[in-house]
Amino acid sequence: MTAVATRETKTASEKKGIDRGVMAVFAGLMLGSLVASLNMTLVAPALPTIVAELGGIADYSWIPISAMLASTIVVPVAGKLSDIYGRKPLYMTGILVFALGSALSGIAPNFWFLVFARFVQGAGMGFIMPLSQAIIGDIISPRERGKYQGMMGASFGLASIVGPAAGGFITQNFSWRWLFFINIPFAVLTLVVVAFWMHVPNERRKHAIDVWGSITLSAGISCALLATVWGGTQYAWSSWQIVGLYSAAAVLLAAFAWVERRAAEPVLPLGLWKSPIFTFSNIAGMGVAMSMFGAIFFLPVFVQGVIGNSVTNSGAILVPMLVAMVVTSVGSGQLISRTGRYKIPLLVGLVLMGAGFYMLTTFDVNTTNQTAIEAMILIGLGLGVTMQTYTLIVQNSVSQRDMAVATSATQLSRSIGAAVGLAVLGTILTHGLASSMSKYLPASALAQFQASGSSTAGAVFDPAQLAHLPPAIAAGIRHGLADALHPVFMAGLPIIALAFIATLFIKEMPLRQTAHVAAGRGKTVAAEE
Repeated sequence: MTAVATRETKTASEKKGIDRGVMAVFAGLMLGSLVASLNMTLVAPALPTIVAELGGIADYSWIPISAMLASTIVVPVAGKLSDIYGRKPLYMTGILVFALGSALSGIAPNFWFLVFARFVQGAGMGFIMPLSQAIIGDIISPRERGKYQGMMGASFGLASIVGPAAGGFITQNFSWRWLFFINIPFAVLTLVVVAFWMHVPNERRKHAIDVWGSITLSAGISCALLATVWGGTQYAWSSWQIVGLYSAAAVLLAAFAWVERRAAEPVLPLGLWKSPIFTFSNIAGMGVAMSMFGAIFFLPVFVQGVIGNSVTNSGAILVPMLVAMVVTSVGSGQLISRTGRYKIPLLVGLVLMGAGFYMLTTFDVNTTNQTAIEAMILIGLGLGVTMQTYTLIVQNSVSQRDMAVATSATQLSRSIGAAVGLAVLGTILTHGLASSMSKYLPASALAQFQASGSSTAGAVFDPAQLAHLPPAIAAGIRHGLADALHPVFMAGLPIIALAFIATLFIKEMPLRQTAHVAAGRGKTVAAEE
């Protein structure tokens, strides 16, 4: 009896220690997620103001695209490098690189330097985001993971609630540069917590880095994005520059597929795509990322440029969407953990997102703040359900050996979706501005803007310019901007429909109830498969 009691006490003590280990690790991951979330939510409502000061409304989408492109380049190798050097050192490296990018962004003297600095920030995010998911995949069973990933989504949402309003307030009362500097103390705090309290198993294994696979994939995606953004603006679609870039992208991506079939350890094993669960989850995840970033980065343009809200109010008006995201992220995570079912919540979430985007397509110059908030709430409810769940599905379907690379592949798909989505939507906006402004503004006004070197649409984002505009000209610009944004929001509907169809084809598998490893110093266990 005594032996049994002792064994039960020891087991309970070990379980308590493991739980404490999990929470210590999770605290570090939550802080990392907070840092990355603040980067996006603080800056998004201020982007119109930034381009009004630095110039570049026609290249507006390059500010978020550069970060997404860098993340896309880094993500494929992040998981593999973490297998070689350990998750923790690479996670800390990502935070340091992110902090450096934030500092460079804050001192940016011009538009294209800011684009470069955001590229550095994105490289840091390329380590932080997939490695946080890989660490969760290592230490928490799939059945319990929904709860924890729901909390990760909630940390994003919680930062998002504070971020837009704070970003607008800082921009209007201080300077948009402090939106980047404010990331630095959070990064330092995260480094301290991770260094002293995050203990994860660090089983280093010999690996071969797929250098050529990484190069061909990154270069191919970069060429495709450049062609998409420049087509019809800097160069005609039929020009040798655009045709050449798309041709180079096709050749490089074909070379990537050839390299992956022969690589000892491919950066993105093509065999993973043989699994319908993996394939359809990644397709759907790409669609969600495209629509999510389209909403976050282009809604402030409408709210400030068409409705006429200040930068502070445009940030605050995003808060209901992000509160809704928090609620459904936590709620759906708990539901999935308790029931082990995830497909129906995903489909419901996508329907809600579709309804929200449909409302966006009805927006015009008469749209009120209340209508904008209603659409944002619907989108937020859907995003909270979908944002983390596709990663859970993929992790549940692969073995421990493929955990890091499968998680990185999922993050890669989301990064590609976000980058491509922003490139396509930004191109649609640029083309729309070129044609819509001429409908509402006389040729003399357009010529005056062109002669002064200022942007037509950018004038409504800059209070100093707006104060000197005749009311008829300001109204014409708002009408033109509303028309230009309409096809941007319309493009979200087929994207969400594609994600819905892909989700229908995902086979729902029971969620495992065992983790691959145990959290805590020196604790490593094999998972039961």
